[in-house]
Amino acid sequence: MPPTSLLTDHYELTMLQGALRSGTARRRVVFELFTRSLLGGRRYGVVAGTGRFLDGLAEFRFGPDELAWLERTGVVDGPTLEWLADYRFRGDVWGYPEGEAFFAGSPVLTVEATFGEAVLLETLALSVLNHDSAIASAASRMTWAAGDRPCIEMGSRRTHEAAAVACARAAYVAGFASTSNLRAGQRWAVPTSGTSAHAFVLLHDSERAAFAAQVDALGASTTLLIDTYDVPAAVRTAVDVAGPDLGAVRIDSGDLAELAAQVRAELDALGARSTRVIVTGDLDEHSIAALRASPVDGYGVGTSLVTGSGQPTSGFVYKLVARVGDDGAELLPVAKNSPRKETIGGRKWGCRRLADDGTALAEVITVDGPAPDSRPLQVQLMRAGERVWDEPLAASRERHDRSRSELPLSARRLSPGRPTIPTESIPAEPMPAEPMPAESMPAESIPVESKEV
Repeated sequence: MPPTSLLTDHYELTMLQGALRSGTARRRVVFELFTRSLLGGRRYGVVAGTGRFLDGLAEFRFGPDELAWLERTGVVDGPTLEWLADYRFRGDVWGYPEGEAFFAGSPVLTVEATFGEAVLLETLALSVLNHDSAIASAASRMTWAAGDRPCIEMGSRRTHEAAAVACARAAYVAGFASTSNLRAGQRWAVPTSGTSAHAFVLLHDSERAAFAAQVDALGASTTLLIDTYDVPAAVRTAVDVAGPDLGAVRIDSGDLAELAAQVRAELDALGARSTRVIVTGDLDEHSIAALRASPVDGYGVGTSLVTGSGQPTSGFVYKLVARVGDDGAELLPVAKNSPRKETIGGRKWGCRRLADDGTALAEVITVDGPAPDSRPLQVQLMRAGERVWDEPLAASRERHDRSRSELPLSARRLSPGRPTIPTESIPAEPMPAEPMPAESMPAESIPVESKEV
């Protein structure tokens, strides 16, 4: 991985230069990454990208090329260049591990370090976690709507080439079964799948010839695309060519519910009862839910997934919440009072209060360590600059299943509305809530505010 140090905003280096000049760059601070509200009236969010952020942090270095460019363009002065040349993150990082649900105010990432070390990480942390968590949050809604039917990530052609790999990873964390993206398979061991497009059928003199070529190359377990010309005729041809053990057929256009029923009936009549019916074509969580009553065996999702199903960011911000005083003795809470962008001072801990049956009751945010009788949500990710957390994506997938299963039934609702559990702060302080624009807010969708206790 190339250095990630310039995947940042100019103003972070401006602040660093000012802090070095004033002597405050070495002051110990705490930054927190959180969202003021769940965007779009989502009922819950899903954390993804923590591992990618830590990978990026490991490569956050200012080498000769980066320093030369900064000097040539005058972004920073000489003393700042000297400081950057020796930059290494030596602080501590805590956060919600991947797959965990989050809510308004959840301290998804906590960075404890000197101001100089921590301020430079704002854009890296926000760009990774805002994107990946938005994809995972959309994917979670889709896989919940799909039930036990698999979802396949197919969005690489609908987004930036690097974002496509991150999307496949985040979708896998949130329950997608596979991806069409080969780099995600190579880099993250996400299972890959794929068959053919309409171009392959059009290449041949007939649909029969195309099906025969594909079956000859890939075997009868392959998936044949049947909506290039006439769907009923294609089903008959597919079974005639591959036999009743044909793996699957794919429908990519038309009235998917009606066609799926017709295709299922035709396959059964032809003896291909084990042949699966896969549907694709501009699906999202709403259309997946609408197809639950149809004889569909799997869903391929592209554009809606890689754009966060209308919410391509998670609304995370990265704010300074504590710093040592002039005497350097202890951390003091700091907060801003900007209208509708207020923050709460002090280093936070995130916990989830559960009922006796294991159902989540509230997201509990404390300033004096984890709340008793609640499930702690943060884990230590880095200690004194060394990474201490790493796990395979399979573990993140399992965590996602566990965390999502704790949520009340209201979490399954796809309509905009309140988060499925409230956020509580201890000691009681009002959690900032940033409402949706009035024109896009349904009557039931009132952004959550902290329940004071």
